[in-house]
Amino acid sequence: MMSAATNAQYRLTGRLTVPLPPDRAFELFTARGEERWAAHWKPRFPLPVTDDAVPGTVFQTDAHGHATTWIVLDSTPGRRIRYARVTPQTTAGTVTVSLNGTGGRTEVTVTYELTALTEAAAPGLREFAAGYPAFLTDWQHAITRSLRA
Repeated sequence: MMSAATNAQYRLTGRLTVPLPPDRAFELFTARGEERWAAHWKPRFPLPVTDDAVPGTVFQTDAHGHATTWIVLDSTPGRRIRYARVTPQTTAGTVTVSLNGTGGRTEVTVTYELTALTEAAAPGLREFAAGYPAFLTDWQHAITRSLRA
């Protein structure tokens, strides 16, 4: 059981810009689309999937020695996609990506709402929260590089 003193629940929001209109930028934030710019992102689907943005789609990833299960909760192509994510014994929560087009570019708002599932996971979540602005800056640079390639 978590105590209030662990401070292990966070709502983190940040923004980045993609030099594409929203309908094309949206694809970069789907499970398969992220593979184009995130070096270690390799989603695995337990069932065959033709459209990885359909609500109910399940996939898994491995990062930093942890397996995470993701579920698409809802999506509106070109506007928003929201995921539930659970890393057993570590964190659970949602990730929401909202897109707003302006002049051929897309302003992207990324919100992580995460809760540590154990006392041992709380310090890692605090570290993630502290580094969240840099995390999104890394996304910005990786996406920009991938679009130039």
